[in-house]
Amino acid sequence: MDLEQLRAQLDAIDGQLVRLYEERMAICRQVGEYKIETGRKVFDRAREEAKLASVRDMTHDAFNRHAVTELFEQIMAMSRKLQYQLMSQEGRSGRLPFLPVEKLESGKLRVVFQGAEGAYSQAAMVRFFGEQIESVHVDTFRDAMSAIDEGNADFAVLPIENSTAGIVSEIYDLLVEFENYIVGEQILRIEHCLLGVPGAKLSDVRTVYSHPQSLMQSSRYLSGRAWQQISMPNNAFAARKVAQEGRKDQAAIASEYAGQVYGLSVLEKPVNNVSSNSTRFIIVTNQKIFRKDAKKVSICFEVRHESGSLYHLLSHIIYNNLNMTKIESRPIEGRAWEYRFFVEFEGNLADSGVKNALRGLREEAMNLKVLGNY
Repeated sequence: MDLEQLRAQLDAIDGQLVRLYEERMAICRQVGEYKIETGRKVFDRAREEAKLASVRDMTHDAFNRHAVTELFEQIMAMSRKLQYQLMSQEGRSGRLPFLPVEKLESGKLRVVFQGAEGAYSQAAMVRFFGEQIESVHVDTFRDAMSAIDEGNADFAVLPIENSTAGIVSEIYDLLVEFENYIVGEQILRIEHCLLGVPGAKLSDVRTVYSHPQSLMQSSRYLSGRAWQQISMPNNAFAARKVAQEGRKDQAAIASEYAGQVYGLSVLEKPVNNVSSNSTRFIIVTNQKIFRKDAKKVSICFEVRHESGSLYHLLSHIIYNNLNMTKIESRPIEGRAWEYRFFVEFEGNLADSGVKNALRGLREEAMNLKVLGNY
């Protein structure tokens, strides 16, 4: 046979496959309706594993065994998605314990940030909330999360990602540990300055203090200078130290905002490697709320340590036409080589597609947590 004849045969077989697929999905719809009436769960792992073993036994070589397994995994996944959709249409998708609000609280709020006065977090806080708030600064990210968890503050402002240094991994871990939720974000352009005491000159500097990431982000500027580099927990701490000790041979790499807070002079700016450097800050509270105009959902979940587990879970996002904007992984404490995944996608918790995706993920993932909608 020539190629066109072979393709004609394939077309005929494909037509039969489509017809049989539609017949199968019609029966799956009836299965879904039965499960709705009887209250049974959509995902039946034992049944699916038995089905996969059965179809594998019908094949005649190793290649087909693997291929048919993958094919039927997809077919059964489509069946589950149809059933989840039916449940949503019947109002059986379950209610998320998040309340929609028109806007976040304003006015006399108590907002906490990590670091000293003058930290980038404080600048992000002022940008997001304005000046009419009571701000509190603490030493660690954990202290900030504890403050809102215990009701000592209404909101916390925390850095979660820098465009050059990457994620702040501790924040991801704390979002899992604490029952606090993301309700907003603020992106702040980062412009590091070399700050010194009034009257100091560049030639006076011998020692530079800053956060390790800021030192790394300014590595090109620092590489040609024989200055001692000393790490500090926060850029603002570095600026405060230089201001308090008043020595001309000491300088800090921090924001111009920190320099204004501590009365330091800008010796040179910008000193960071990348001019487009920005940090994304999240606004966190202990209330399960989301703005009605929120456009991004953050979740985390664990997967079974099996081939294809992550792929199948992410398919719920794809199937519901949701645009995934980010995925990160963090090791799970006490479980070597197992990971928790953090995913962000566009949408609102009130959207039917988001509800449907979360229903499927909740059924099939391990320890799913909605981190917020903002």
